[in-house]
Amino acid sequence: MIEILNPSDLLRAKDTGALVADILQTLKNRSTVGTNLLEIDRWAQSMIIEAGAQSCYVDYEPSFGRGPFGHHICTSVNDAVLHGLPYDYQLADGDLLSLDLAVCLGGVVADSAISFVVGDTQPPESVELINATERALSAGIAAAGPGARIGDISHAIGSVLSGAGYPINTEFGGHGVGSTMHQEPHVPNTGRPGRGYRLRPGLLLALEPWVMADTARLVTDADGWTLRSATGCRTAHSEHTIAITDDGAEILTLPRHARP
Repeated sequence: MIEILNPSDLLRAKDTGALVADILQTLKNRSTVGTNLLEIDRWAQSMIIEAGAQSCYVDYEPSFGRGPFGHHICTSVNDAVLHGLPYDYQLADGDLLSLDLAVCLGGVVADSAISFVVGDTQPPESVELINATERALSAGIAAAGPGARIGDISHAIGSVLSGAGYPINTEFGGHGVGSTMHQEPHVPNTGRPGRGYRLRPGLLLALEPWVMADTARLVTDADGWTLRSATGCRTAHSEHTIAITDDGAEILTLPRHARP
């Protein structure tokens, strides 16, 4: 299903996007050396409930997971890159943490992810991974607009990631959002320009470049959810929900203080 939102829906989507972004920024600020991943999940739960929103993850039970997920946020550390199930682990100096959050507010979903290094030690390879996904995300957003095609976005993202020397996995990528978290169209992190669904105003897309330093192969943890690099290398993940507008694309998941 592909949903095209009306102007009223888009106003609610902006509120949802701001909430997601603000929660992620708060969690980033709180995630210090010694913070437990289960604490992060509890903080996310509290902020979601306080805002009158609903988690998209607690009851999420897709075919690829051992569901339901049962937590409010994905916490992926170091070689974990997607669907990281929170568990009893205390963050260490230099850990690369990815937080992925999707909530529904007012009947509209927004989805976003950030990656950052915890503590004072900032390994250059980790910083480079994060920067590459952020640059790829910016490139994908710049390629989005009415009349553009999904392949244009995928090509822009993939060009940055491959140009930085990273292998690209296409099993998981961006996707449409709306009244539910995962919708068509699928947005692979590499592709051919001029191909695929033509974008229309009112379409919401969650674009999410992610990479692993030296492999494109994923392995699944015994928890049935957490996806890791097959070689144990570090990973990074950046994601924004955008709205296609009459003249381009608007990022919905910016923190309120960062909005123009």
